[in-house]
Amino acid sequence: MAVEAGTRQEERVAGRVWTVRLDPHGRPSAGAVKLSCSRPACAEQRVPGGAAAGRKAAIGHVNTHLARIHEGGGPRGAAWCACRAADCAWHTPDLTVGRRGGANPAAGAVRCGGPVVLTVYADRAGRLWRIAEMCARCAAATPDCRVLDTAPPVPRTAPAGAGQALGEPDMQPGPAVGTVGEGAATVFSDCASSLATDATSAAGPAVLPRARTGSPAQASRRAKRWGKIAQRTVPHDLEPDVLRLELVELGDAFRAYQQRPEPDLVLLAHLHERKARAFALWADVSGDGSLRHEAKRAEKAAQTTREMHANRGGQVAGDTVSGDGPVVERLLTRQQAVHARTVLDYVAAHARRPEAEVRLAMLMLTLRAARAGTGNITGQDLTGWLQDDAERVLQHLVADRWLRLPGTVAEVMASRSEDPTAITVPTLLPERPRPFGFGKTTRARISGWAQKVVGDRKLRKKKLGATARLLALYTAAHTRPDGRLGRPEDGGLLLDQVATFAALAPGQVAEHAELLVAADWLTEADTAGGRLRGQLTERVLPLSGLL
Repeated sequence: MAVEAGTRQEERVAGRVWTVRLDPHGRPSAGAVKLSCSRPACAEQRVPGGAAAGRKAAIGHVNTHLARIHEGGGPRGAAWCACRAADCAWHTPDLTVGRRGGANPAAGAVRCGGPVVLTVYADRAGRLWRIAEMCARCAAATPDCRVLDTAPPVPRTAPAGAGQALGEPDMQPGPAVGTVGEGAATVFSDCASSLATDATSAAGPAVLPRARTGSPAQASRRAKRWGKIAQRTVPHDLEPDVLRLELVELGDAFRAYQQRPEPDLVLLAHLHERKARAFALWADVSGDGSLRHEAKRAEKAAQTTREMHANRGGQVAGDTVSGDGPVVERLLTRQQAVHARTVLDYVAAHARRPEAEVRLAMLMLTLRAARAGTGNITGQDLTGWLQDDAERVLQHLVADRWLRLPGTVAEVMASRSEDPTAITVPTLLPERPRPFGFGKTTRARISGWAQKVVGDRKLRKKKLGATARLLALYTAAHTRPDGRLGRPEDGGLLLDQVATFAALAPGQVAEHAELLVAADWLTEADTAGGRLRGQLTERVLPLSGLL
């Protein structure tokens, strides 16, 4: 039987790989590149016109190979994983066992699996393209790798008794690990049932495993369905049983998702949410801290996926200027807009002085130092925010001990972009409880958003002061997708909250809102009934933060 298994293993063919490269050709001034392909039948090409022309030619060459592959039947289900043949070097940092602890992986510890897929990889520099037949798990772990087609499963037609040498999926607690290429008997949880059905129909009763004697507990273990999720085998005796079934089904669902021709971010977010709940319960049952860590990762993945769906490609789905108008590209995602409103509320609650100029400076400096309590500013930043009041306001903040400077206020005002001044906001230092939970990318995005609002060209042209700019920030952060202020059920923004943030009396809001209308920031403004109602103009819709 072992000889027969070895024969079946040798029948598998190596996964095919096509590599297309762009390299400089001749002198740099010539502006030509060399296109080469790893297939012997493809001759080198000299492409004039620089890197852009070379990339276009390389993509055309890759598409030619892809067309021929599809004409030839697509990926081969019996092929070895080409990534495995390269010692999984295409994605080793992502699948190395024990990488967080610094331990080297044991031999064979890299886990391949799943059906054979046809993939195309393009490096970010635009110099290398690779077409390969590889397993679905390696494809999912390889950055910038796109799955184009999936090979049909290879039916098992082994003679009677061969199952004992190759291993039946229904008689094992889990699939073999790190054994891609060990014959067609390597079965994973996403295709175990279908392959078992194919084998039974093709070979008849002869392929069924022979009867074995054993205890009732062993029989119960064999009867339970096994599965894998996140490279973990679900224990056959995991209790409660509903948790075991949920983990098995989730593993199948994630593998099925990887085989989809097009992404469905709503479905993926739902799967991550289910995984977070299941792993949290699994951690409670087993006491394994790594499972709880995996649950938290799944929660973050679900949140990120929802943000991607809400703002895919820099656009908010379903968000239009009018009913049939163009899609608006927003500077902030919905979640980033939530964080922006958190910063606005924090500054309003912790303002040291009632002046609008001080509040505006506190807001902008808080955004610079939100993550670590430190940040960089220049004199040009300050004068852009506060015009002639910058030096006076800075002195107030230093005197109140809200801000620490490495030198004098005059030195800060004289600093330039090539030599900015490092500031410290003590209330935001890491040793204190942090008021904000967003990352550095979100901090930079919100800070850039506020800079664009405060520095809006029409607000500067109208020479509007700090009060009007605070009002512009507040209105931009509290809009619906169509640009109207406040949530639909609220009928506008509460006048008291707007006035508190902008350092105004409620009766003064209407006057400053009219200034924003004159500056083409709002199309209209109405303060009747204790609420500010209005709509952002089309030109500033990209700066709006969706409620």
